[in-house]
Amino acid sequence: MPDPSQRQLSFDELGTPLREVTFVVLDLETTGGSARTDAITEIGAVKVRGGEQVGELATLVDPGTGLPPNIVALTGITTAMVQGAPPFSAVLPSLLEFLSGCVLVAHNAPFDTGFLRAACERNGHRWPRPPVLCTARLARAVLGRDEAPSVRLGALAKLFDTATTPTHRALADARATVEVLHQLMERVGNIGVQSLEELLSMASESAPHRPTQQQRKKRVLAERAPSAPGVYLFRGPRDEVLYVGTSGDLRRRVRSYFTAGERRRRVRDMVALAERVDTVVCAHALEASVRELRLIAAHQPRYNRRSRRPNLAWWITPTAEAFPRLSVVNTPRDGALGPFRSRQQASVAVETVLDVVPMRPCTQRIPAKGASASPCALHELGRCAAPCAGLQTPDEYAPAVAQLEALVTGTTDEPLRRLAAQVDELAGTQRFESAARRRDRLAGLIGALDRAQRMSALAALPEVVGARPDGRGGWEIAVVRHGRLAAAGVARRGVAPMPVIDALRLGAQTVIAGVGPLRGAHAEEVGLVHRWLSTGGTRLVYADPAWTEPARGAGSWGAWAERARPVELDVD
Repeated sequence: MPDPSQRQLSFDELGTPLREVTFVVLDLETTGGSARTDAITEIGAVKVRGGEQVGELATLVDPGTGLPPNIVALTGITTAMVQGAPPFSAVLPSLLEFLSGCVLVAHNAPFDTGFLRAACERNGHRWPRPPVLCTARLARAVLGRDEAPSVRLGALAKLFDTATTPTHRALADARATVEVLHQLMERVGNIGVQSLEELLSMASESAPHRPTQQQRKKRVLAERAPSAPGVYLFRGPRDEVLYVGTSGDLRRRVRSYFTAGERRRRVRDMVALAERVDTVVCAHALEASVRELRLIAAHQPRYNRRSRRPNLAWWITPTAEAFPRLSVVNTPRDGALGPFRSRQQASVAVETVLDVVPMRPCTQRIPAKGASASPCALHELGRCAAPCAGLQTPDEYAPAVAQLEALVTGTTDEPLRRLAAQVDELAGTQRFESAARRRDRLAGLIGALDRAQRMSALAALPEVVGARPDGRGGWEIAVVRHGRLAAAGVARRGVAPMPVIDALRLGAQTVIAGVGPLRGAHAEEVGLVHRWLSTGGTRLVYADPAWTEPARGAGSWGAWAERARPVELDVD
């Protein structure tokens, strides 16, 4: 027989299965309603597991004082009855042992737990803080007001026709609460709640975030979701894709959309429209993330906010002119710098580059032969490069273009050194605001260059194979071609990884390199793949040719950029 702890969990066993949970259903009678000034007079507790009763605890408690007449009239417990009963200090150890390892259930649970906590404090015991389930709150979450206008214990006992009638005596009320609990659990089981975590979440849901009964019934949409990493797609009434997401555990994530844990208004609206959930099982998290990006780009789901336009990125590139200038475009060419998330970020980087690379900033078109007939306004102000006035030939202008290429490719970091020197010079003359602006612009440029150099180095490689430990003695494997994931697989514990790698390489997707620094790949995908290959203990199995990054690139300036970040001060 297989080890029960190693078997595949069924759908209903997500989280802690309710049939494996031990509940202690408790009720207290007290001398009044204040946990600080009043005392406990009677304890009744019933322990149940899997629908069967496994124990009871019941005792009167001497409160050390007389009972008010209204309490005597309500409960029937008199002062004479509690005289000679054990004090709470004598009962408490047995009660705490009875509660150990169980979920505490009570009707109007804050009242009972408040008295128990206060009694523990007075008697020098630590309150064990067990999970607490309030049957009154659970009833309000499950039952509509037309069916249950009141969720008092007596009203629910009458509604469910319990065998035990509540009498304001602790044990009788606890027994009645057990029957109410089982009836409520039967109701929630019909709408897909099968775990303790879901039951507690449901009982704690506040009205503004409480899913409707219709939404709860849609839990069945997750029935076929496997407990595996992958991508899920919510589809609408016309089979359109409403939302795409990824998770390391598809079953757990999809079911979470039908609980109070999901509070995003847009997503709750999406769930109300959903008619089906499709899943794509992936070998590991990297494949799931890449597939998510590709599916979002393909389907453009209206409820996804990010990654809907993976092609929308901004790049800095020299124009195709005799005297090139820097232009911000969204279609990269070879030698372009980027990507940037916004046109504004790219424009700021252009200004920073022009501080050290003598390329003309104006938009005046300069013919290859001869000078411009009318110099631009920037030249008149002394802020434009000489070509506008015809003082250079294209060959004389070429070194400026070469400096830009060296900066972008990481052949030299001399421009960065000159920019850092400018920051030091401004700070040395106590022009601190100007120095701070230059510092921030330089830090932004360093980040952009570092990102571009790392991603372009990876995208240039025809094939890279990486293997990452899966934490269970096996390996997660990825075959990457020109920055794109071409194949993914796993070698489980005890399986030799190299045959798996060889098979993945043979069956991997063919990738034809495109134009631009990323060879036609989307920046988000290249970024995901690069992070996976360079973090988490991933081992480089194969690279053709060798994977290298520039020694004088922006990466060597990472510490400088980190120091340049604004410091957040903790102010008391």
